[in-house]
Amino acid sequence: MPRRHRHHHRSQHRRVQGGLRAQREAQRLVGAQSPGAEEEGAAASSSTVTPGTLEEVPAAATPSPPGSPQGASSSPTGLASNQGSSNQEEEGPSSSQDPASVQREALEEKISDLIHFLLLKYRIKELITKEEMLDIVIKDYQDHFAEIFREASDCMQLVFGVDVKEVDPAGQSYILVTSVGLTYYEELNDDQRFPKVGLLIIVLGLIFLEGDCAPEEVIWEGLGVMGVHAGMEHVMYGEPRKLVTQDWVREGYLEYRQVANSDPACYEFLWGPRAHAETSKLKVLEYVAKVNGCDPRSFPLLYEEALRDEEEGM
Repeated sequence: MPRRHRHHHRSQHRRVQGGLRAQREAQRLVGAQSPGAEEEGAAASSSTVTPGTLEEVPAAATPSPPGSPQGASSSPTGLASNQGSSNQEEEGPSSSQDPASVQREALEEKISDLIHFLLLKYRIKELITKEEMLDIVIKDYQDHFAEIFREASDCMQLVFGVDVKEVDPAGQSYILVTSVGLTYYEELNDDQRFPKVGLLIIVLGLIFLEGDCAPEEVIWEGLGVMGVHAGMEHVMYGEPRKLVTQDWVREGYLEYRQVANSDPACYEFLWGPRAHAETSKLKVLEYVAKVNGCDPRSFPLLYEEALRDEEEGM
């Protein structure tokens, strides 16, 4: 992308920050789960996962549905629920008795439980069936399965970069695969309990937003909106500098190079050969747009470029 368009990409970069802030809240709440509950479940097979393992986990956040208005409404639903509860405690029991609020809170707990159940399945690499989800997680809320499943699946994709894909419509079974076509493999264990591929996709998106070549400071600025800072331990990603500047470079997903003739030395990021081979600008733009709660056509120049890139690759 010509450098003369860089100012346009900067404005697009600022535009997605609302979606990245929502990501930060979702990560904070999802990451607040009890480590003991996750470890207890991870040691078990699907046949021995007990309801108590899931019910001990605090409510997780879920991103707003794609296309929802930006601003306060783009915050995760779990966050909105928590904020509401806090206000009710200060102002007294008013709307806390509202049946609709009570039901929504109960549904959010089920969404949280299902998210952690799906994370467990991703970790132990097992197929998921609708029957399991109903019996182990959903229980008395089976009439709301479609809503709970949709919101939990959205959270898996937008926060963790993991797609829930149906593999057997007749038997209603599902597998968990990395989003946007990446083959990135993660060995999840007690030290790394959360998938990191969602962060990688965000980095690829930030690079594309910057015209295919992003200054390092722009990448850290964008990740900082999500609460991810170089040199600081993150609940999901650990210390991210090594992950971004070394691990993903070694994996071939990113290129990290010194800017020519820069003194003092400055660095920039590009897509690596493996990113070009496994995904496309269009898929990454669609992912970033969904994080931001909008249509990819809301980024007209980037969308046109992604379509051209798609056609040239066919």
